[in-house]
Amino acid sequence: MRHLRSRAALQATALTFSLVAGGALTTGTASATAPVTQQVTAPDAAAQVKKELRALEASFKGRIGAYAIDTATGRTVGYRSGERFPLLSTFKAPLCAAALHKARTSEPGLMEKVVKWTAADLKPNSPTTEKHVEDGLSVARLCEATITESDNTAANVILKQIGGPAGLTKYFRSLKDPISRLDRYETELNDWTAKEKRDTTTPAAIARDLRLLTAGNALQAKDREQLNAWLVANKTGDARIRAGLPRTWKIGDKTGTNGEIGGANDIAVVWPSGTSGAPIILAVYTHRTVAAADDAVVARTATILARGLGRL
Repeated sequence: MRHLRSRAALQATALTFSLVAGGALTTGTASATAPVTQQVTAPDAAAQVKKELRALEASFKGRIGAYAIDTATGRTVGYRSGERFPLLSTFKAPLCAAALHKARTSEPGLMEKVVKWTAADLKPNSPTTEKHVEDGLSVARLCEATITESDNTAANVILKQIGGPAGLTKYFRSLKDPISRLDRYETELNDWTAKEKRDTTTPAAIARDLRLLTAGNALQAKDREQLNAWLVANKTGDARIRAGLPRTWKIGDKTGTNGEIGGANDIAVVWPSGTSGAPIILAVYTHRTVAAADDAVVARTATILARGLGRL
């Protein structure tokens, strides 16, 4: 009986304690393959992250949502991590993952397929596709432009290859993500209000997706390497998460921006060792009533998250 009581006590000690408040700070551990209940493991660090992000949020005069996962330890830390924010262009990272997955599982040759569009299809911020209206580009080249330059027309063309916005939402569900959703194409998906659920995610949901795609087994190894290479080559994120972390760290990211709602987002896979090892995953989403995106707030949030994970 004493042995059974002792064993029961040990099991009880191992139970997960969840933080479920809507805008609350969350810390804990997360599985490498699927979302699990979050565990409170570092209350002192959690309290400090909460204090710093609340102060930053007050000075920002808006809302900050953040979530970070250390894939080496499983430890997580977050703030407003369960609240919805507009995806903006951060959807383009899982979009290209969906294309890679489709090419690998159901449509061989998709990435080499050359797709064309018309001048009428061009959207603002399409630096690559505006030069190739006549000859088109391969889906792989379109993915490169979508992630590294946030080319909006390229993203729309790829979306049509995977079944449109509904196709990407279906892909989110295949990752066991019941929250993230895409409902519209560029650039309509950027039209967003605080009550809008369309084209949204939560920091925790998208961070878990990014973990599966860049450090987990959601993609075949070569496809995972390709996605990470595109993210590392991104040209739009130097002032955001990258700016808040040491320059020696290897970082791949995808930004999202809508200055009209003060929206500045960034999701990233980060290798603190510089070249290899288990990465950390960060997701930072912001918005406010002031019509101006604030890169510095995203950078500062990244610093706070990395410190909360014990990496700084």
